[in-house]
Amino acid sequence: MPPTNRRPREIDTSLHFCPHASYYYRGWLGLGNLRANGHPSGGPWRQFHCTSCKGYFLETPGTIFHGKHAEVERIVRVLACLAEGLGIRATARVFEVDANTVLHWLVEAAEQLRAFSASFLCDLHLEQLQLDELYAVLRDLKAGAISDDEAIKRLERSPYWVWTAMDPQSKLLVVVDVGNRTLTMAQRVVHQITQVLATDCIPLCLTDGFKEYRTAILAHFGYWMQSERRQDTGSMPKPRWMPLPELLYAQVVKSYRRRRIVGVMHRVVFGTQLAIAQVLARCGWTINTAFIERLNLDIRQRVAAVGRRVNTLCQGEEGLLDQMVLFQTYHNFVVPHASLRQPLLIPELTHGRGSAKMWRPCTPAMAAGLTDHVWSLKEVLLSRVPPWPQRQVG
Repeated sequence: MPPTNRRPREIDTSLHFCPHASYYYRGWLGLGNLRANGHPSGGPWRQFHCTSCKGYFLETPGTIFHGKHAEVERIVRVLACLAEGLGIRATARVFEVDANTVLHWLVEAAEQLRAFSASFLCDLHLEQLQLDELYAVLRDLKAGAISDDEAIKRLERSPYWVWTAMDPQSKLLVVVDVGNRTLTMAQRVVHQITQVLATDCIPLCLTDGFKEYRTAILAHFGYWMQSERRQDTGSMPKPRWMPLPELLYAQVVKSYRRRRIVGVMHRVVFGTQLAIAQVLARCGWTINTAFIERLNLDIRQRVAAVGRRVNTLCQGEEGLLDQMVLFQTYHNFVVPHASLRQPLLIPELTHGRGSAKMWRPCTPAMAAGLTDHVWSLKEVLLSRVPPWPQRQVG
């Protein structure tokens, strides 16, 4: 056996990078240029030394904990309460901190989590996508005062609409955004979807009856087609923008009467009914938007600003978007989904007197193949994201 006395401790530096701007290899991971230098002054954070630029830095730059005097566990628990649906002022009362401090931590965490999600949500190969939007303000909709149709007409001019797009198979929340219910916003959401998808990936899209989705999807998944000349003389016909042959898109149109669903109609917009049925038959499904609507329920329960009949409304669009970014990361990487759990080949014994562990918890990010374990919120907040995209050497 090798002796353990005075053996140098091995510190994994593969997830750290040199943050110095003057360094040519700034932002690169796993180059072997970092050495652990202990904890300066007995502090909680480890110090690293770059052997190339001869500089020193702590492991906290690029995270929310950099320069903070508050306890790490308190910051994590505050953000966990926000991710579970508690309001900012209620969270401040529970942990006896100022509400502006909680808001400041939320803004900093949202900035880091945007980069964290962008580093994982890229080059995705998805077969299906469900898109939907839900309004975040219910002041105009009172019990029996106005109808749903009239409330929708009033709220269409409101900028507080939450747009979501998810993969129904892995339950991965791909895109989340906040804006008004217009064609411009639909174009922006579909454009964000194309940015995270692989180049050759054209998934089956399922939405509600919002007519602007058709224009937005056609604008991003189409091509110019030159029609043939029908006569020997005369000018050439103008080219037409046509949907790609592999594009499949269907809508679920619901009819309401007295705030109750009285009818559901399936409308095939692009593609054929048979081609869409073949894609859905692999999972045993039919045309529906049930998964994105179930996700909307999770959003209303875990985002205080969009809950029904609450007094925790955000003051602006940016504050609502920060909470939605926190929810997206918390939903994709931290919270295991019950329907995604995987059976263990060999049951694992627990430390208590209960039965053996039969299932392995699984998050949407694990089901999509983006990660191999369930992340904790502290682990996510400690993760340092290099500059994206990284520069190529040489």
